[in-house]
Amino acid sequence: MPIIIDIDVQLAKQKMSVGEFSRAVGISAANIAVLKNGRAKAVRFTTLDSICRVLGCQPGDILRWEPEESGEKPS
Repeated sequence: MPIIIDIDVQLAKQKMSVGEFSRAVGISAANIAVLKNGRAKAVRFTTLDSICRVLGCQPGDILRWEPEESGEKPS
C-alpha cells in the first residue's frame, strides 16, 4: 500500500513507548501495531485526532503517500 504511517518516528521524537501511547490514545497496542505495520485499511478521524493530540503533530507528520513501483505519479 502506498500510504506510509510514520508513528514510530513521532514516538521516537516524543520518547514515548507504544504502551504509553496506546493508553493515551485509547486504542489497543495490537491496533497500534496494525497501524505501524501498514496493515490498517482505514483510520477513523476521531482516532487520527487522538493520535495527533497525544503526539502534538499534524496528520501529515504521520501519514504520507509513496507511489508504488507500478509507475504511479503524484498528481
